Amino acid sequence: MDKTLKYKEIIVSFLISYAESTYGQDPSGIETKVITDIDNGHFQIFRVGWHDNKHVHYTPIHIDIKADKVWIQVNNTEQQLGDLLVAHGIPKQDIVLGFQQKELRALTGFAAV
Repeated sequence: MDKTLKYKEIIVSFLISYAESTYGQDPSGIETKVITDIDNGHFQIFRVGWHDNKHVHYTPIHIDIKADKVWIQVNNTEQQLGDLLVAHGIPKQDIVLGFQQKELRALTGFAAV
């Protein structure tokens, strides 16, 4: 199996599982959606709705696949997403912490693209 296709499958499975276990049936009424653009390699967990008279429009996780690397673009969680993706079968050298400054990526233990 092509590694990019394998990574896409891992990411989709991971995000669905993460969304269900983290947000489940949220009593606040905020909807949680897993958004996937498999053809173009874009993946997100998205939260939207109303809570306490405030509109919620929030992306806790955004992952892209670019040039055969998995880019974590946004991690607004308390989890170490890179480590979770490694545990699901994506090698560290193929994960880029895109939210980190390029100069600091070499210090993370992940890909320093």
